[in-house]
Amino acid sequence: MSEEHLKQRRASILKAATDVFIEHGYEHTTMKHVMEAAGVSRGGLYQYFSNKEDLFEAILEEGLNEEAHQSLESLKQSSASHWHLLMQVMFGEDATPDAEMDPLSPSKLEFFITGRNDERRRAYGTKRYEIGLKIYADIIEAGQKEGEFRTTYEPDLIARSIITFVDGLALDHAMLPEDKVLVKEQSALFVDYLNMALRGDGSPVRE
Repeated sequence: MSEEHLKQRRASILKAATDVFIEHGYEHTTMKHVMEAAGVSRGGLYQYFSNKEDLFEAILEEGLNEEAHQSLESLKQSSASHWHLLMQVMFGEDATPDAEMDPLSPSKLEFFITGRNDERRRAYGTKRYEIGLKIYADIIEAGQKEGEFRTTYEPDLIARSIITFVDGLALDHAMLPEDKVLVKEQSALFVDYLNMALRGDGSPVRE
């Protein structure tokens, strides 16, 4: 098979696996589930991934690399404000808080929490955290350098606060009903906090 065909086949497996993890969660998903969803044989699946952990890490890696690439390109090319770019990274293309959460979040939480004592998984979790931290910190630092954001707080500290908020909200959302979590309302409030930290007042941040 050509290299292009192999890439397409791998991408198809990852897409099917993502749907399976969303449906069953990380712990209850099996490689057999993925084989059936992707329509591949056992040998066809294990040609790409040696176990469920490898498969899930590949899904996480692709998502994070894509987000990092898009953020870097936006910093280079976008004429929009750094605030707008920060909101897009946090909330998607619309850059507006809503009630939606990443449907894969519960599986991500299972993956890292159940593997918190596993050296390999802790190392991967650290790597993932540092990449996410860099995405947010780079945007904030660029905004500070251009005078859009004030410099009272270090970009790294604000970036860590964003990650803590997002991960905490994802944990609550995975365990509690929506009417208890109020994802949209909490997100809007956190945006106000960011506005004050980056602007120093309650005025709207310029677009």
